[in-house]
Amino acid sequence: MDKTMALVTLGCKVNQYDTQAMRELLAQAGYREVPFEEKADVYVVNTCTVTATGDQKSRQMIGRAHHTNPEALIVVAGCYAQRAAAEAAAIPGVGLVLGTQDRGKIAQLVAQAAAQKGGARLAVDTLEKKGLPYEGLRVTQSQAHTRANLKIQEGCRQFCTYCIIPYVRGPLRSRAVEDAAQEAERLVAAGHREIVLTGIHLTSYGLDGEEKGRYKGEQLLELLGRLEAIPGLARVRMGSVEPQLLHSRFIEGLRPLKKLCPHWHVSLQSGSAGVLSRMRRTYGPEEYLAALERLRAAFPGVAITTDVMCGFPGETEQEHRESLAFVERAAFSRIHVFTYSPRAGTPAAQMPLQVPRAEKKRRTHEMLRLGERLEAAYMEGLLDTVQEVLFETPVEGMADTSAGYTPSYVHVRCTGAAPGELAKVKIISRQGEFLTGQAVKG
Repeated sequence: MDKTMALVTLGCKVNQYDTQAMRELLAQAGYREVPFEEKADVYVVNTCTVTATGDQKSRQMIGRAHHTNPEALIVVAGCYAQRAAAEAAAIPGVGLVLGTQDRGKIAQLVAQAAAQKGGARLAVDTLEKKGLPYEGLRVTQSQAHTRANLKIQEGCRQFCTYCIIPYVRGPLRSRAVEDAAQEAERLVAAGHREIVLTGIHLTSYGLDGEEKGRYKGEQLLELLGRLEAIPGLARVRMGSVEPQLLHSRFIEGLRPLKKLCPHWHVSLQSGSAGVLSRMRRTYGPEEYLAALERLRAAFPGVAITTDVMCGFPGETEQEHRESLAFVERAAFSRIHVFTYSPRAGTPAAQMPLQVPRAEKKRRTHEMLRLGERLEAAYMEGLLDTVQEVLFETPVEGMADTSAGYTPSYVHVRCTGAAPGELAKVKIISRQGEFLTGQAVKG
């Protein structure tokens, strides 16, 4: 009998990786994938809970699956499932709540849930065990044809006052260098030319368990060196890091790496010292800026992107202005702006002086406008230069035109290039959020 599955991912690159691992395990168990909008026997919703919007979208996707096929078994996995297991289990159609552990057992848990009559099966495990191991999920390919995520780290111990993630992802667990390198080799053999290293807190990779005592980035440099030696791998891209990683010893270790993309996403959250202190971030604005200066001195032209939060509890107009000024001074190539959203169970949710919604919206709008201006300036700085572009997808409605990314992660469209091709492109113009270019022959 033909068994079908449909999967959807909300949230971060770590979730994208986890979904792919579950996809492959269900395929091995005999499930054929269909689009999420179609009728399936099993739906997997890999959820996000980093904001209230993440919760809402997660519930919407669960409801959509149940509406499409009321008889289907719905699996709710990921951070929302871990944080609110009982709430997820009460949603009509949900037959299995999986959380952020035991994704590797999804096939057998689905079989058990399907055989169970009445109610949802809760497979959400505690994350408070000492010595909790890294979950050995594996992937052999990515749905993106050219780029693949490679998860190397799980968990966080920072406990920033606004963040729910340490509570739903658990303690630090790092993947062994050899295991990660072997998976990278398999992904390259499957045709992927770019690997993106991802994790919940990449800055802490290798600083858990038996690896305690290493400096930040030591084991990461070891892994990057292994990836550098893989034939056929064109690019390695880093996921989000924090400024503490970018110390002189680490940056010096990056110099020999030719495949590492000159693009770093360095988490900021706020440019105000007062706000950073209340957030319980472990750096100040000047320390952050010094890290960027070290990076730019070693790699001229490097693209630096970041996250900025607006409307954190107690944020004054002066602190908002400080954050705007700092972001401009840092000259990011792109910023991801989001509005503070209280998460039950975090210290910030109980802080006094919560910023009114309308004020948060205004500040977010101001930061977004600044981000657009900085991004335009960075992109226009690439005009008339030659960039190496890894093309990923055809452009819909434009014959013989493909879209891809420069090493600094700028979107480029070019006629005469094919998906999967790595080609030199002369940048001609900026069209909003992307650049256009002409292939350079020879």
